[in-house]
Amino acid sequence: MRIPQSPPSVKLGSSEEISELAREFSRELLARKHYIHWEELRRQRMPDGVKAEEVWKFIKSGRIPYASIEFHKAGSGTADVFHYIQTSSMLRRLHDLDRSCGLGLLPLPRDVLTEERRTRYMIRSLIEESITSSQLEGAATTREMAKDMIRQGRPPRDGNERMIMNNYLTMEFLRREPPSTLDAETILNIHLRIASGVLEKPDAAGRLRRSDEDVKVVTHDNNILHVPPPADQLKARMENMCRFANEEAGGPFIHPVIRAIILHFWLAYDHPFVDGNGRTARALFYWSMLKAGYEIFEFISISEYLLKAPVKYGEAFLFTETDGKDLTYFIEHQLGVIEAAVSGLRDYVQIQLDRQHMLNELLRAQAHFNYRQQALLSHAIRHPGWSYTIKGHQLSHGVSLMTARNDLIGLEKCGLLIRGKTGKEYLFIVPPDVVDRVKRVR
Repeated sequence: MRIPQSPPSVKLGSSEEISELAREFSRELLARKHYIHWEELRRQRMPDGVKAEEVWKFIKSGRIPYASIEFHKAGSGTADVFHYIQTSSMLRRLHDLDRSCGLGLLPLPRDVLTEERRTRYMIRSLIEESITSSQLEGAATTREMAKDMIRQGRPPRDGNERMIMNNYLTMEFLRREPPSTLDAETILNIHLRIASGVLEKPDAAGRLRRSDEDVKVVTHDNNILHVPPPADQLKARMENMCRFANEEAGGPFIHPVIRAIILHFWLAYDHPFVDGNGRTARALFYWSMLKAGYEIFEFISISEYLLKAPVKYGEAFLFTETDGKDLTYFIEHQLGVIEAAVSGLRDYVQIQLDRQHMLNELLRAQAHFNYRQQALLSHAIRHPGWSYTIKGHQLSHGVSLMTARNDLIGLEKCGLLIRGKTGKEYLFIVPPDVVDRVKRVR
């Protein structure tokens, strides 16, 4: 990744030098690429007689800022002001999100909304978010190994696994004990939870970076992408960010989803910590969304979708910074990610329903299996040879250790699992002919 070229300066108001051909091409371009950056525009093939600078001027003339957000106030230095524009794409996506899953309305079929299934989907999301958010920051471990660690509750084996476990425990904390308001102490506590035991400087967890700590965002080959604000501004900037998060800053109405997205950007842009800024920024996004009543985000992992296109994620930051601090680029990108994540949840739920219906047919004569045992059997049928532990089953379903033990032993007594042992821990292994065994159970 490299820094995109900054747009040419544009003096708005005089439109005589924009030809009709340039206007027509600009409209056609905007119909295909709604919010385009100069870096993308300058690479477009222009019609004969049309300059990219003309098209850029026409495009910029239609961008009227809706809200300005002061990241840093003038007084102790130059004010740092960002803004965003309410685009039609943004309004449509916000409307769709509010209609389908905002304020507690979940896009899940009614027969999925049992407490047990809600818990299972929520735990899956927490695990997925903790893994992919860490992988975005460079954690190197397989998804299956990480899931195994979390579900079994075993201690992390290295720094990569510790990063993932920290993320999981932090997200679980924000879900179970969400702070009612945000302050600097709360943010430092979130960072401490995320960064403990994984930083090169152990004492840097839970504190702001100092002026002697040279923190920059760089590529793998050490090209500088972003130089964050100086350390002596961080305390004031964080206090200002908390006022914004708590809706104390005034100004025009800002939609709660946009507020959460800006909060995500703000912390990542300020980079107040030596490391762990991205994970903390995404944690604040979740806090803000859940605080605003978007319960669906207990079931959604945005990092799962960010990890699929990390370059686009980075570009969204860089486009904002290089085009006059226009947050619209980042907001549009994140709304697209949210849209994909909600759609992904719907698809996942439908797949689970289809599998559940198939399993119901298979188990119609064995109604004595409870929901957790059926969920395990559904997985077992697709994974012969898989092994389960009592602790892992407990964490997967949020039940007591005794309940998890009874579930697995019950399946063992029916011949559907085979008990083994590794060290002091029991393993319950799926036999290769598990489908035939299920059909024989009476």
